[in-house]
Amino acid sequence: MKRFYKNVSLGQHETGWQVLLDGRGVKTPGKAAQVVPTHALAEALAAEWERQEGEIDPASFPIRDLADYAIDIAGPTRSAVIAAILRFAESDTLCYRAETGEALHRRQITLWEPLLTAAEHRWDIAFSRTSGIMHLAQPPANLARIQAVLATYDSFSLAALRSLSGLSASLIIALAAIEQGADGSALWDAANLEEDFQTEQWGQDAEAIQLRELRFRDF
Repeated sequence: MKRFYKNVSLGQHETGWQVLLDGRGVKTPGKAAQVVPTHALAEALAAEWERQEGEIDPASFPIRDLADYAIDIAGPTRSAVIAAILRFAESDTLCYRAETGEALHRRQITLWEPLLTAAEHRWDIAFSRTSGIMHLAQPPANLARIQAVLATYDSFSLAALRSLSGLSASLIIALAAIEQGADGSALWDAANLEEDFQTEQWGQDAEAIQLRELRFRDF
């Protein structure tokens, strides 16, 4: 699709802000007004529209997609979205380690254990850890506590957590990433620890490098 608008601006509503294309408000795929709660978020959405030149690239709207999900999905089906996000805590990658004594295990302890310990202290819970890939059930009390934490977030934060958890295979990393002042690069490195370790052993091809860069952009 070619760029069909000339001007991008912002309009203010009672509940927030909306991007205007030639004065007309952007809508979600569900036909709802794409009104977002903060001016900063609206500016980021507007920037995505401004960057389009000639042909519109649907892949270049990650923030728009998150806003659409927040409005069309996370709002109306909040309980189901929280349940889906909670599944990442049931098998969080930070709880699955290599065998004790292996080089990978030592690196996991260095990068992952501080994140896991910080989460435990913050929420007053204790995660179960294991070596290997066999599923390890987390205590029901842990999941109940994390579910209560997720319930405190609005639809837009839940949309971000859903995306971040999927990209990192870790709800612990996702929750750390949305905190004020979070070091996104360090958290991304933690999420990709095992992949990076394997790359050091066997090398990496150009396609894998490009894919990681795209996933980091989304993260």
